Amino acid sequence: MSTLTAPLPLPEATPRSPHHLTPEQIQFFDDNGYLVLRQWIPPALLARLRAAGDAWIDAGMGAEGSDPGRDDFVFAERPGGRVMFRVNYLHNKEQPASLEMLGSPQVLGVAESMCGPNFVPTYESMVFKQEGDGEAIPWHQDAVHPRGYRIFNFDLYLDSSRAGAGALRVLPRSQARRHDVCAIATEHGWDHPDAIDVEMEPGDVLLHDVMVVHGSARTLGNALRRTIYYEFRAAEEILEDGPWDREWIDRRLRLVPLGLARHRAAFPDAEQFDWQVAPEFRPATSGDEAAELKIAHVVHMRGSYCSAGDALRALKA
Repeated sequence: MSTLTAPLPLPEATPRSPHHLTPEQIQFFDDNGYLVLRQWIPPALLARLRAAGDAWIDAGMGAEGSDPGRDDFVFAERPGGRVMFRVNYLHNKEQPASLEMLGSPQVLGVAESMCGPNFVPTYESMVFKQEGDGEAIPWHQDAVHPRGYRIFNFDLYLDSSRAGAGALRVLPRSQARRHDVCAIATEHGWDHPDAIDVEMEPGDVLLHDVMVVHGSARTLGNALRRTIYYEFRAAEEILEDGPWDREWIDRRLRLVPLGLARHRAAFPDAEQFDWQVAPEFRPATSGDEAAELKIAHVVHMRGSYCSAGDALRALKA
């Protein structure tokens, strides 16, 4: 049974495109808190995103303290030294592939299936483990909310992620409530009886509920593993639960027509997404594309983390 407490538009018995989810897929997600879509991103777009991933890492490693946007490149102190592990606000980092992906039917069809036509792209980042950096990501829940609507992350894997080499661990069916993740770690470590390893290949997509408990164990000598994360919520959910307002929704929704245009320009012969947002939410563009590409988050919905340090690393966005 779904853990949602308020109704969303029912999925169509026959999805209106190959990029929309089936009722069975949505039910699996609602029951388990995650869903894997194998080879979901077309090879040409995937190749552009892999190149963009390299460029984002290079930009972060070369950024100076006074450079605009320097704080979007997030570093951590490891036993072996300082390493970068995250890039926030991808769309203004001079790599059009991130907007091409956002405007693709493979992304927006899923967003519409899960959130209804008034979906809002709320976050965009790339999180990665550099070669040899096998630091753990502790058990956590991304954001805890009243569960009247689906809030989910669209996770595109740019590299292989295998069991024993840093693959994501998930506790299926854990998304229905807030958990004490410290207690989970203390009692079970990484060997919770319900835990599964989600193995992924380049081009695979993991959809995960922001309340499903997940993390990844420490490994040694792992290869580079990069994942692009886009979070989506319904505009109705944001207005009901916060933490943002109507103006912020409007500003974030301006990313959608930019993405649609970039996808159409890059792949004119590919299928394009038919955006059916309600008139009251359709944004009026400002004409200042540079300003529209980065809409910052002043506040965040609280998640469940074992320490303030874990939360800070997750919320530096």
